[in-house]
Amino acid sequence: MRDDIATSGGKSSRSGAPDITDLGNEVFQIDTRMAGYPGITAGYLIRSSRPCLVETGTASSAPIVREALASLGVGSTDLATVVVTHIHLDHAGGVGDIADMYPAAEVVVHRKGARHLADPSRLMASARMVYRNALDVLFGTLAPVPAHRIRSLDDVGTVDLGDGRRLESHYSPGHAKHHVGLVDSASGDLYVGDAAGVYIPDTGDLRPATPPPDFDLEIALASLRKFGALRPTRLLFSHYGPVEDVSAILERSAEEITVWVERTRQARAAGMDLDHAIAMVREQTLSRYLALRSDADPAVAARFERISGTGANVTGIWHWLDRLEQPALRGWLGPGPRSAPGLG
Repeated sequence: MRDDIATSGGKSSRSGAPDITDLGNEVFQIDTRMAGYPGITAGYLIRSSRPCLVETGTASSAPIVREALASLGVGSTDLATVVVTHIHLDHAGGVGDIADMYPAAEVVVHRKGARHLADPSRLMASARMVYRNALDVLFGTLAPVPAHRIRSLDDVGTVDLGDGRRLESHYSPGHAKHHVGLVDSASGDLYVGDAAGVYIPDTGDLRPATPPPDFDLEIALASLRKFGALRPTRLLFSHYGPVEDVSAILERSAEEITVWVERTRQARAAGMDLDHAIAMVREQTLSRYLALRSDADPAVAARFERISGTGANVTGIWHWLDRLEQPALRGWLGPGPRSAPGLG
């Protein structure tokens, strides 16, 4: 692995170069450019003695990630580990391609997601039903990872980064049943995946990520409390970037989830169907986000809606409320709500 790469803070400025930000402590943020959009999906390289990539982005992101790693001195035989916070396609869609590009890398995922990386056929079929032809543009195809290269994490686990440095994994469902948060023992950074929502650095907005089929309010809030108890120095969002005011942003995350649940409950109590509830919640929450105001940059608003769409968020809450209100039906209703396994 090369040590002579210029990484003196800030983003790479070379023409055509990957968008890389030096975050200190040998941690580098990589814009994985989902569907060509900048500032939507981030992967992170920990350039330790055992280099580790956290999040791959989509399948179409894999060449971008490879170029970024090469520019940071990580060659095809250098990458030791690839870790994904969960298996949604905007986070893990490129893991099969990255595994092929880096044949020495171990792929690490929570045990509830491991089988879908070894055989992604069900995951891709479900995503195809939801996104149809847009799937190819948004995410591409998740390639399988050889089963012998996958290491499954239990609810607490460790990833060796070399020289005593490690990532400590903490199970954090609520957004997805296969979700983990990851704490870097050297930097104190906590990779939050989507458990704390979607952060827009342009405006400082934070919005929940509550898609079906796994959203659960109480479990999601418990995961946020767990994150707070870990006392991280920073939160590194997969959508998007670092945040240093940890306590404030975790409190805001809990508030956002709670507000969206309350608004969705109100729509149901008023007798609305799902489509009308989505419209109502969107209207009632617009003023909470600078990115969605009328005078905001429309490109930023488009990014925000792409990664934290009102429809997916309200649908996830709606189906969680269905489960709460009809517990007796759980055993015989058959398959749960059609999920949107790509985003979030």
